[in-house]
Amino acid sequence: MPVTIVPVETAAQWHDFHHLLFKIYAHDPQWVAPLLLERKFHFQAKHNPFFQHAKAAFFLAYRGKEPVGRITAQIDQLHLDRYNDATGHFGFLEAVDDAEVFAALIAAAESWLRENGMRRVVGPVSFSLWDQPGLLVDGFDTPPSVMMGHHLPYYEKHIVAAGYHQAEDLIAYRYGPEAPTATLEKLLARAMRGGEITLRNIRMDKEHFDSEIAMMLDIINDAWSDNWGYVPMTKAEIDDMAGILKVLLRPGDVAIAEYQGKPAAFAAIFPNLNEAIRDMNGRLFPFNIFKLLWRMKVSRTKTARMPMMGVRKSLQASPIGAALALSVIKSVRDFNFARGVVDSDLSWILARNTRVRHVIEMVGGVPYKTYRVYEKPL
Repeated sequence: MPVTIVPVETAAQWHDFHHLLFKIYAHDPQWVAPLLLERKFHFQAKHNPFFQHAKAAFFLAYRGKEPVGRITAQIDQLHLDRYNDATGHFGFLEAVDDAEVFAALIAAAESWLRENGMRRVVGPVSFSLWDQPGLLVDGFDTPPSVMMGHHLPYYEKHIVAAGYHQAEDLIAYRYGPEAPTATLEKLLARAMRGGEITLRNIRMDKEHFDSEIAMMLDIINDAWSDNWGYVPMTKAEIDDMAGILKVLLRPGDVAIAEYQGKPAAFAAIFPNLNEAIRDMNGRLFPFNIFKLLWRMKVSRTKTARMPMMGVRKSLQASPIGAALALSVIKSVRDFNFARGVVDSDLSWILARNTRVRHVIEMVGGVPYKTYRVYEKPL
């Protein structure tokens, strides 16, 4: 049967959109089913602050009545305001191993972007670089960490066949307790000898939490401002994340480094939600919600991910900047490994960001996954 592309509009189509993954990854032991309720909210403008500055279209591919693929196309006004480059994005691309299906889905996304004035497309970006960017092209043999994507090897050939070429690679690092620390300890002792760098944890009491989150937002937006594709995280987006952080994190999970008495760097490490939900098949109710709360708050996960680390831009090229990064990484690392974490993920880092990659590798981080973002003129 021919491939038919339809916009996602009805409840039945949204069901197909979210449940298609269970068919595609049925035989992949590394895939982790997302929580369906959370995914439902993620695609709704009233629940996701991304849509306060962006719009999107959603498409499904069918052969007859059988769903065989999906894709989104989105335009982020913050990106356009910053770069003025008429660039849109595609994301959430999932499909069976069928060249016709991939071609039809990508064409639908490109057509919508072109109709809305875009002249270049970048993807997969789902929905933004703060969410789940890139296509997994190396590291298929391990499950993804929380808020990182997972794909099948054949995706790459179909995207390339549609005329896309590499824009950037994003590297995920594995950082286990076996990583050597002697060099790290020596560097930190030297850097902190003068007393200009001090470490503390986030203050999570009601009086200070909001100002701490605002300070972290200020650091991360400054630290990442020169990164490829960077778009500032909005207050609504950080507030949305803060609600999650307040529930999941302990003070020791967030380290803040101050330089000459002012906050200059931080790192945050999250328990790996994917470990906690791996046996839930996407379902929270009726009983999995209690399992999840127990695993996240009481027994805790044995794996973690560090998704956010930043050093103020004015210090990044200096030895002080390296010391700040090392100090916050070590702080959250030591806190978690002392409490039973056996493996952690540091992601993601631009492949071209040799300065940060050097810092991570200096303390024993090992690259274990590569995600690729593609581009194409329209």
